[in-house]
Amino acid sequence: MDHPYPWCPDNGDGTYSNPVIHADYSDPDVIRHGEDFWMVSSSFNCTPGLPILHSRDLVNWRLANHAIRQVPHSSYVSVRGGCGVWAPAIRHHAGKFWIFFPMPDEGIYVTCADHPEGEWEEPWCLQEAKGWIDPCPFWDDDGKAYVAHAYANSRAGIKERIHLRPMSADCRQLLGEGRELFHTPHHLYLEGPKVHKIAGWYYILCPGGGVQHGWQVAFRSRSIWGPYDEKIILEQGSTEINGPHQGALVDLTDGSWWFLHFQDCGPFGRIVHLQPVRWEDEWPLMGRSVDGVNEPVARWTKPIAGGECVVPETSDDFDRPRLGLQWQWHANHREDWASLTERPGFLRLYGGVAASTDLSVYPRFLGQKFPARSFTVETELDFRDGAGGTMAGLGVTSGSGSHWIGVRREGDAFAVVVCSPEGMEVVASAAARSRLRVRISNDGAVRFGFVRSGDAFEEIDRAFHAKEGGWIGAKVGLFHLSLSVGASGFADFARFRFG
Repeated sequence: MDHPYPWCPDNGDGTYSNPVIHADYSDPDVIRHGEDFWMVSSSFNCTPGLPILHSRDLVNWRLANHAIRQVPHSSYVSVRGGCGVWAPAIRHHAGKFWIFFPMPDEGIYVTCADHPEGEWEEPWCLQEAKGWIDPCPFWDDDGKAYVAHAYANSRAGIKERIHLRPMSADCRQLLGEGRELFHTPHHLYLEGPKVHKIAGWYYILCPGGGVQHGWQVAFRSRSIWGPYDEKIILEQGSTEINGPHQGALVDLTDGSWWFLHFQDCGPFGRIVHLQPVRWEDEWPLMGRSVDGVNEPVARWTKPIAGGECVVPETSDDFDRPRLGLQWQWHANHREDWASLTERPGFLRLYGGVAASTDLSVYPRFLGQKFPARSFTVETELDFRDGAGGTMAGLGVTSGSGSHWIGVRREGDAFAVVVCSPEGMEVVASAAARSRLRVRISNDGAVRFGFVRSGDAFEEIDRAFHAKEGGWIGAKVGLFHLSLSVGASGFADFARFRFG
């Protein structure tokens, strides 16, 4: 099947290959509304946050919106890696779409909208708390409302516990302490509860065992308060799909059921897989059974036939008046950091003062998720209006800091520089207009290149390695910075293309 993307899950023959999203959409939750599927995922310190994706077949997904413009706390004007918006839950109730999301240092937050692609309300804090995570709302048939949540051991000193609390139907306040539903030390790091009521059973689905080596557990009871039976319904088995972690149980109009979850792939982020579900003895068993173990599938028949390959946006020719939904800043941002209208066809980045050359702690780094296991990105930088002492270019941020290639201006002279946590080095003289490239290999190796003359890229004979950090995968993107106060000017980028 021909397509222009670094990765496409749709094989074009009625089957799909996992992952269905080869990008860092961590902690996915999904609902069906009519014939539409809506996904939401974690966004941590990045803005805009709470990405919303849309699909008509659970395989082909497009990025449709963000539920929040900024992280709802003033401290996120700085980069706070590993903090911010953790695992959310999305539901439809009383004519509205609801998203509950935790901020593990601040509390449980809620937002709602009439339509996922519309305007979402400013988030409100349902409950201030430290270490409450992974909230999921549930409205029972009798009109009573609840929220289930887990605990972050790093903040609360508690783990392996799921708590259920009654709340008002409008999700504005809790109505009591509720109680702990289960404490399961045998399911290390139990978290991410998702509450369902199916055929008279209350099901709470949770990942246990941790992100790297865990499994999926279903708890089942005839009463929402328990007691609950339990069963492991998906685990790695003989596959290379570690985790499998978090996830969403979804039904189709034809009566079939499916499950989406993530796999932690280090610098490539937490990528999204889709599993078929079969019901046995009223338990939702996922993937395929191999020697009595339910393990993930690599390839399967699509839930809904037809359609064409769709993936979240990546490449950008900067020919629209606003940034594409694929772009995120590293912290709460200001609209005047960038412009797509001052010079049509170019992204203009205005410089900021950075404390260091480490882009992983620079709020104005404008990045995207890695979209595949191997790819290249090319951009063209026009730095004629850059101020002396400023730098602009193309970079990769990860848990080990950042690596980047850029152009530095000193007076009327320009130089191509490469920077890593070990330092910065000049590799060549440069023109005011320069083409830059980064190549990512499937082992996470990062290699930079530039055009000295003509059209051929010259690759720098040195590889760096991207790493994950703060629960988030590496990102690739653009920057303009100065290490000294008073520098001004701007940098124009003509395109940002994946290959």
